[in-house]
Amino acid sequence: MTEPDRMLGVLGGMGPLASAEFMTRLTLATPAERDQDHIPTVLWSDPRVPDRTAARNGTGEDPLPWLLRGIAGLRAAGAQAIAIPCNTAHGWYEPIAAAAGVPVLHIVDAAIAELVRHAAPPGPVGVMGTAATLAMRLYQDRLGSQGWDCLVPSEEEMRRLVSPGIALVKANRVADAYAPLAEAAMALAARGAKAIVLGCTEIPLGIAAGPALPVPVIDTTDALARAAVRWWREGTT
Repeated sequence: MTEPDRMLGVLGGMGPLASAEFMTRLTLATPAERDQDHIPTVLWSDPRVPDRTAARNGTGEDPLPWLLRGIAGLRAAGAQAIAIPCNTAHGWYEPIAAAAGVPVLHIVDAAIAELVRHAAPPGPVGVMGTAATLAMRLYQDRLGSQGWDCLVPSEEEMRRLVSPGIALVKANRVADAYAPLAEAAMALAARGAKAIVLGCTEIPLGIAAGPALPVPVIDTTDALARAAVRWWREGTT
């Protein structure tokens, strides 16, 4: 299949700003000199998808039917691969991939590729994400299988810094999110993390709102965008 025949589907809306930012990052990551050089893309941005963390905690509606509705819509629109710019939604990756019938790019695998590309120094890697992403061990298990030990925020840091920071981005208070998210990242660095994986697509938006951190960061929005470009150009995931 040649490049012009490939269309990417983006299952978004979780949250809407993160999905819009993914589209920007995808565009910037694509080697192009004109409109026609870019990736044909369909974005399904449905913010009605029930909260993934609440579902994981048993206090909210199952998001899977909504996720599968989006997958069906993307497939009907002609998508031949699907990217999901929401880390926590990957807790439902297996049924999504089974229903899709086309490649579904895995955001954690994309982050691993970025760690390799950046030649992350040996030692522990810090992982920031939603409480559900960390509880489901989406990063700890996959990175552990590749030889990286993971450091994650404490329960107190999640309660006081990370979860409020993510919520601020979702509320469009991006600048206010920087301080708590940066403090959480630096706490991981102080505990020995040699790089920080921003394992929630709201977190890079908050971190970008202030001074650059003095520790390497892996932006999973960028990572997923690069994985999408690789798929489009090479047909590989």
